Amino acid sequence: MGKYFGTDGFRGEANEGLTAEHAYKIGRFLGWYYGEQKRKAGSAEKARVVIGKDTRRSSYMFEYSLVGGLVASGADAYIMHVTTTPSVAYIARVDEFDCGIMITASHNPYYDNGIKLINARGEKMDEETIAQVEAYLDGAQEVPYAHRDAIGCTVDYVAGRNRYIGYLISLGMYSFRDKKIALDCANGASWSIARAVFDALGAKTLVINAEPNGLNINENAGSTHIEGLQKFVVENGCDVGFAYDGDADRCLAVDEKGNVVTGDHILYIYGKFMKERDKLLTNTVVTTVMSNFGLYKAFDELGIGYAKTKVGDKYVYEYMTEHGCRLGGEASGHIIFTKYASTGDGILTSLKLMEVLCAKKTTMSKLCEGFTMYPQVLENVRVKDKTAAQSDEAVQAAVKKVADALGDTGRILVRESGTEPLVRVMVEAESDEVCRKYVDEVVKTIKDRGHAV
Repeated sequence: MGKYFGTDGFRGEANEGLTAEHAYKIGRFLGWYYGEQKRKAGSAEKARVVIGKDTRRSSYMFEYSLVGGLVASGADAYIMHVTTTPSVAYIARVDEFDCGIMITASHNPYYDNGIKLINARGEKMDEETIAQVEAYLDGAQEVPYAHRDAIGCTVDYVAGRNRYIGYLISLGMYSFRDKKIALDCANGASWSIARAVFDALGAKTLVINAEPNGLNINENAGSTHIEGLQKFVVENGCDVGFAYDGDADRCLAVDEKGNVVTGDHILYIYGKFMKERDKLLTNTVVTTVMSNFGLYKAFDELGIGYAKTKVGDKYVYEYMTEHGCRLGGEASGHIIFTKYASTGDGILTSLKLMEVLCAKKTTMSKLCEGFTMYPQVLENVRVKDKTAAQSDEAVQAAVKKVADALGDTGRILVRESGTEPLVRVMVEAESDEVCRKYVDEVVKTIKDRGHAV
């Protein structure tokens, strides 16, 4: 992680940690940087950058600032308007843009925002380029302005969003005509896309939290507040419900009984489905260290291998591409299908779950059978210094003591937050009481050693 960009972009409270000036400078650098690459390659074409945003009030401010910087440096800026992160990744790749930019703070509250950078292959931007962006933000170099006809232009590119919708519809292998499906759009970027896809595939689509006003994104809605969808699915007799986050790169589901279907459930369901059809290349599902202990037990029963990466769909994707894996993701609902996408895609994930549901001619609750979630307790401790807290010998000794006590009946994981001054202490075991006991022991050590704020 750099000074400004974390595991998932440059994120902060609007006009506090992340300002319009930051956005303008990022646009200035990227417009010049990609234009310079074209010039070095002997091309007279201008750099082309595609931009999307979520529904936060501040997203418009950052959009205009980025566009201003891009065109001032000589790049053409293509604006997709309110759209999802995976749609920007898809369009950056298929329409051969030099890079993509998504303005979003994902599942964070409305007053936060962020800037995600996407390369020409639709992947998270490489660290080398991000390092150069950060150096420019800190004044390491000057970037020339474009003049006269070299100044870039702005292009309304809502057609890109429509192309993405068409792509998702094309992936529907079954008609949803007899299915009653609930969607929770989190008052976010999926509000104008998800329903169009499910309606086109014949579903009876019921939608909640699809009235964004700039201030209500993720507010008691979406994948981080799924209790509303649970109630809605049961009350309306739906076959299944899907909940997205603010930029729709993650998806959680609710079965017909109102039970939550986590990202780990989704990996189990689709991993099993792929193995049954000999489609699970390398016989490996890629997870992160935060996946539930019960998922690995279930995979062991099925004879499915698994890998564990650091938290972040970026790391999951890197492992998948390096090792030729087709399925991977996080418990939070970032699920990656490398045959179809280069990033987590919530709407795509819901379509792939529907594929299994229709192919098996069963219910979502039945599909979840065979995977038992281990109880988990997670506590976030706000600390002065994340690295110092984790490297403290007394804290490490407390963690080892818990790990030894659990043996093969559970696990403990202590890690730093990628975006906040937090140390996350998580224990999974056979009962909530055991989890709570061991979490409390480690948290107490962190506090006793003076690391907590």
